[in-house]
Amino acid sequence: MNKIKLYIEESYQELFHKVSWPTWPELQSSAIIVMVASGIIALIVLGMDSSFRFIMENLYKLAN
Repeated sequence: MNKIKLYIEESYQELFHKVSWPTWPELQSSAIIVMVASGIIALIVLGMDSSFRFIMENLYKLAN
């Protein structure tokens, strides 16, 4: 039980005294970067999906 208490106390000390938390502007810029990257990845996946669908539709037309 003492090990658990010590772990919690040390975790608290580390979170409030050793961790450097980002400022609000840093957090906003990071969020914007994540949103832009997510949008780009979504567009890439959309392009791959559309291409695959086009290829498969044409293959099925050739098979019939």
